[in-house]
Amino acid sequence: MTNKGNKKALGRGLSALLKDPENDIQSAADENANKVVGNIVELDLDSIEVNPYQPRSSFSDETLNELASSIKELGVIQPITVRKLDFNKFQLVSGERRFRASKSAGLSSIPAFVRIANDQETLEMALVENIQRQDLDPIEIALSYQRLIDEVQLTQESLSERVGKKRSTIANYLRLLKLDPIIQTGMRDGLLSMGHGRALVNIENHEDQLEIYQRIIKNKLSVRATEKLIREYKNPTDNDKEKNQLTHDQKRALKEIKESLGTKISIQSSKKGNGRIIIPFSSEEDLKRLEKLLTKDD
Repeated sequence: MTNKGNKKALGRGLSALLKDPENDIQSAADENANKVVGNIVELDLDSIEVNPYQPRSSFSDETLNELASSIKELGVIQPITVRKLDFNKFQLVSGERRFRASKSAGLSSIPAFVRIANDQETLEMALVENIQRQDLDPIEIALSYQRLIDEVQLTQESLSERVGKKRSTIANYLRLLKLDPIIQTGMRDGLLSMGHGRALVNIENHEDQLEIYQRIIKNKLSVRATEKLIREYKNPTDNDKEKNQLTHDQKRALKEIKESLGTKISIQSSKKGNGRIIIPFSSEEDLKRLEKLLTKDD
C-alpha cells in the first residue's frame, strides 16, 4: 500500500513541475528537466495533441472499444510517449491508440514519457515505433521505410541499423511500392501475402500485374502457384510469341475468351485461318473450374 501511495505522490510532483509557468522546461538543459524528461508523468489528456506524422491513419473501432474497456478496468498499463511543445502543451510521438481509448474510457489524464525533440526527430521516432508493431501489413511497413528515407534522409544502410532489419529485408519491402495501387490495397486488405507481392513485383507492366492479381484472387492461388505463373509469363513459349502475328479479329476473340475463362490462353493460327487454342490450368481445382465454364450450357 505504501509503495503505491508513494508512486502516486511522485507522479503528482512531476506533473506539477510541468504546470509551473515560472519554471517551464523547454530543453533538456533546463533546471529540473532530468526529473521530467524520460520519466513517467501523469498528463492531462486535453494538454496533448495528436501527431501529424502518425504513420497509421486508420484505427479499428472494435479494437479501440476493447482497449477502452480494458483501460476502465486496469488503467493504462504502458505509458504513451509525447514531446513537449510549449507550456503545458504536448504532442504524441507514439501511443495514439492508448490516447484515443483513454479518452473514450472517460479518463482525464494519462501516464506519459516526456521527450524534447524537433519535428524531424519526432517523425523518426513515430515511424520507427510504428514499424516495430506486430500487426502491420507489408505495404504499411514499406511506406514507413520510404518516409524514413525521404523525410529523415536515411540511407537503406542507416535505416537497417536504426530498425534492426537486414538491408535486403528493407529492399524487399520497398519494392512492393512498385506494385499497382489496386494490388497494394489488396495486400493491405489481407487478400494477398507478402510472398504474392514479391512475386508480382517482378512484372513491370501494371496491366499484366492486375491480370495476374485477378487470377490469384479468383483461383485462390498459393504463392508457389503464383511464382510458377509469373515464370511462365517471364519466359513465354513460342505460341505466346506468335500472338503479335494474329489478325485484329483473332486478337479480339482471344481477349473475349480469356476474359470469359479468367485465365491466360494461347492461340495458334495459320495463314489459311485455321488453328488451335491452348488453355493452361494451374491445378486440379483450376481444371474443374474451367470444365464448368466450358460446359455450363450443356
